[in-house]
Amino acid sequence: MKRKLKDIYHRQAFYPGFIGIFVNPFYHARLGLRKAMSKFSSKLKGRLLDVGCGSKPYQELFAVDDYIGLDIDSEASRNRKIADYFYDGKIFPFNENEFDSVLCNQVLEHVFNPDEFLSEIKRVLKPSGRLLITVPFVWDEHEQPRDYARYSSFGLKALLDKNGFNVIEYKKIGADASIIFQLINAYLYKIIVKWPLPIRVVITMSLMSLFNLLGIMLGMLLPRNPDLFLDQIVLAEKNN
Repeated sequence: MKRKLKDIYHRQAFYPGFIGIFVNPFYHARLGLRKAMSKFSSKLKGRLLDVGCGSKPYQELFAVDDYIGLDIDSEASRNRKIADYFYDGKIFPFNENEFDSVLCNQVLEHVFNPDEFLSEIKRVLKPSGRLLITVPFVWDEHEQPRDYARYSSFGLKALLDKNGFNVIEYKKIGADASIIFQLINAYLYKIIVKWPLPIRVVITMSLMSLFNLLGIMLGMLLPRNPDLFLDQIVLAEKNN
């Protein structure tokens, strides 16, 4: 029973449904990412490299020939036992032109030298290979101390262009009133994260779920604001 509940919670963390409203403090952010991934996943084909793969939460969305996970070499990532390869934070352990596609989900903000990082992605991509990348815009500092940057839509596009990628499609995620309530829950989460588990559960299922519901309703009723958004997703192609 405990294992089943844990599996349900993990599922709702990345694929939030109705239950996610009541158990996921990051409901709006994760729902937006999941929808964006679902929309763009069909754009990637062949052999895919997931850079900074973590738990590979969105692997099931990609109908590719081969899905390879690469993560930073650390005790935490090795203990997770999910990544297929590890790297030193600089050089990917692959030859040039090995992959048809690269996925980079919520990783770029943790990279101190983005030019070097994107250069490695370009190196391992085949000619005209595609990169799907998501990056937060309005969000708190996380995974401290390795949280180095936030990118506007203009900054992200300029960075990709500078490093030899042509932007094919671009979308802002969470550019509506739901962003307000997502940030309230992010604020509350950081306050209560070290409190006793029973108290956290009560607050999440009562107060945070209320803000999730308000975000759903007002996100539909109020006008969108394209200048204020949670995340962004970009599909780009290697410039030959």
